[in-house]
Amino acid sequence: MKTGVILSLATAILLGTPAPPVWADDAIGAYLAARQARYDNDFAAAAQYFTQALAKDPSNPEILESATVAHMSLGDLDRAVPIARKIEADGLMSQVAFMALVADEAKREDYQALFTRIEEDRGVGMLADGLIKAWAFRGEGQMDEALTQFDAVANERGLRSFAIYHKALALASVGDYESAEKIFSGEVDGPIQRTRLGTIAWAEILSQLERGDDAVAILEDTFGPSPDPEIADLRDRLTAGETLPFTRVRTAQDGIAEVFFTLGQALMSESADDYTLLYARVAEYLKPDHIDALLMTAELLESLERFELANDAYARVPRDHPNFHVAELGRAESLRRAEKTDAAVEVLTQLSESHPELPIVHVSTGDLYRQLENWEKSIAAYDRAIEIYDARDQGQWFVHYARAISHERLDNWDAAEADFRRALELNPGQPQVLNYLGYSMVELQINLDEALGMIEEAVAAQPNSGYIVDSLGWVLYRLGRYEEAVVHMERAVELEPVDPVINDHLGDVLWAVGRFTEAEFQWKRALSFVDAENASPDVDADRIRRKLEVGLDIVLEEEGSPPLRVADDG
Repeated sequence: MKTGVILSLATAILLGTPAPPVWADDAIGAYLAARQARYDNDFAAAAQYFTQALAKDPSNPEILESATVAHMSLGDLDRAVPIARKIEADGLMSQVAFMALVADEAKREDYQALFTRIEEDRGVGMLADGLIKAWAFRGEGQMDEALTQFDAVANERGLRSFAIYHKALALASVGDYESAEKIFSGEVDGPIQRTRLGTIAWAEILSQLERGDDAVAILEDTFGPSPDPEIADLRDRLTAGETLPFTRVRTAQDGIAEVFFTLGQALMSESADDYTLLYARVAEYLKPDHIDALLMTAELLESLERFELANDAYARVPRDHPNFHVAELGRAESLRRAEKTDAAVEVLTQLSESHPELPIVHVSTGDLYRQLENWEKSIAAYDRAIEIYDARDQGQWFVHYARAISHERLDNWDAAEADFRRALELNPGQPQVLNYLGYSMVELQINLDEALGMIEEAVAAQPNSGYIVDSLGWVLYRLGRYEEAVVHMERAVELEPVDPVINDHLGDVLWAVGRFTEAEFQWKRALSFVDAENASPDVDADRIRRKLEVGLDIVLEEEGSPPLRVADDG
């Protein structure tokens, strides 16, 4: 395919002139299919179609770079690198291509090539290049030059935390644990911000210095008395007197992998997921056993809704790794989002058997069953989680809250109320709990004054939550304070304009104040938003239709419910 062909097609569309038939040229079809695949984050299809397009137009800059991105996104750096070399040979400037070539040169331990690349401004970016250059010195055995380079990066504004962290890792990688520990502790250069992986590295360094007790103290101070399995395993091994090996970075290649991983972590909160994915993929490529990079890749793919690729990434975490349960929880969620609920249930069932001591596994199982509206099984899973939770774990409030919802759906009100109130004891003022408990009491027509107070507190905490504002309007309606209710219900609809329940409620409130035409309009809107296949249990489409036929007053009479009061008569 020739670039000019595509341009003429675009021009024809803009000018309204006859366009060349796209079906007549397979290359054009491949290009258009590739663009759509890229838009859909379908990396496998994009890689296939962009490669086909390259066969006809091998020097097209856009296709070259897009093909490189697609292969890198798949984690197929071996296919991305030759295309990146073509980009560079053509004299084009492409950060993505340079990223692939940096990965290739680091993988081959060609540190001289990396020096040349960075000096010629054909690297990844200022921060990455500065750290990569330092690690390349480490790879060449020039440790003094490496440390000088780390210090140079640290002197750049805003880059100090990255530089001193990598400097400490580099020192530890050559066995200078004393100097590395001084940075972690803050005695020299530091202190380093306590991230999870940095704290693990520090504990391993202290262990190498025969300071196991100090390592245990740091782990407990950072992660608390009930850490996750990986931290618990480290703590237990240290307590037993074992000397932990330093595993974070063993070689210069590992160090460059860590550069891409740490930058990827920093980018996750501020850059597009498909761009951040490239950093995670390079980290994986350079250090295949970098489990944290693998989990980052899986998380990003899940966010991009590439669930099959995410599942493949999660499944690559070894069963004997302490973070296996993290990967399996992620895989179950990815399967659920892909609407493969039976497979998700199977993953969590097996995980409950292999890791029965972890509350999070049972909580996740309960959450899945609750989403599937299998209330009995959700309660059983939450029961198990509560049994094994440490009493000091603040996360318990959510389990009581979630179990309360399941009890409420089964009309087990006494059990539900007890769990709601227990959740509030553990997390006073939690707006979601206050709202759900208050709203439930309104629906049951009990404790209306208390319910009003709870919902008002929830609204004060989250004034822009349409669901909570709806609850406030609804309790006021139940109390016969209709004019007040209208204000809040209209605000709730502004916040959640397509929610059928809130629109239905607004219709009832408008009817109560005599605004009958507007009420009917809201009921019709509510019906238009009802999803027949996934209808909320809180919306009754037949009841709404009946209100449209005969009005709210007759419906209440037919139901044996109390009639509407005169507005605001108390």
